[in-house]
Amino acid sequence: MMSTLAEYRQVGIVNTLRRCQLFAGISSADLNNIATITVVKSLSRDDYLFRQTDVPHGFFVVQSGAINLHRVNSTGREQVIHVFRPGESLGESIVATETGYPADARAVEKSQVLQIQKVGFGALLKRHPDLALKILGAMAIQLRMVISQLDDLTLKNVDTRFASWLIGQCPNPTSKNPVTIQLSTTKRLLAAELGTVSETFSRTVAKFRQQRLISAVGRTFTIFNPSQLNAVLHAELTD
Repeated sequence: MMSTLAEYRQVGIVNTLRRCQLFAGISSADLNNIATITVVKSLSRDDYLFRQTDVPHGFFVVQSGAINLHRVNSTGREQVIHVFRPGESLGESIVATETGYPADARAVEKSQVLQIQKVGFGALLKRHPDLALKILGAMAIQLRMVISQLDDLTLKNVDTRFASWLIGQCPNPTSKNPVTIQLSTTKRLLAAELGTVSETFSRTVAKFRQQRLISAVGRTFTIFNPSQLNAVLHAELTD
């Protein structure tokens, strides 16, 4: 029985790793090797996965739930960098540095993550340089994400950031057919991702509703005409 449970655990870890872009193209044998140096961690809502000051022992892949990566500014305000969801990896930079994590990470809902041990993974990288290149690629993607967010926060207002987010959820931004978006998280968290507070976000949603650009019921947004909203967004950006 114990052997069977261990096998199920191994299969579950390997399947999660396989869905992670970081490990795309990695052989089953290597995924099994990574699984042997992986620890499963469960977190309740608001539990911290790590803090910036922690000694890093590994990086993570989200198996279920959602992890909020954020920093706190000098005024005590929390700025969300990204919310990581199942299949996404975070904290990879600790593989290539002796410093700590770049920010704090906290579960925003009940979550389960895989912690891939730094020491064991470092040994694996020496045997597979191509995997090291994938790690560098993942770090580059996260850097671009931070730069893009900085541009959004400094060059766009909340209305524009929300419109941009809505358009980003549309399969075809030029379509005139309605698109329904079901939030997988809370509006409060989405507001934080957009770099604002709940009250300001609520006013922006109300404004878009009054302009007949969207409807909003609970966690469901409906864009009546993505093409129209896209035109409004471009007008804001070129204004």
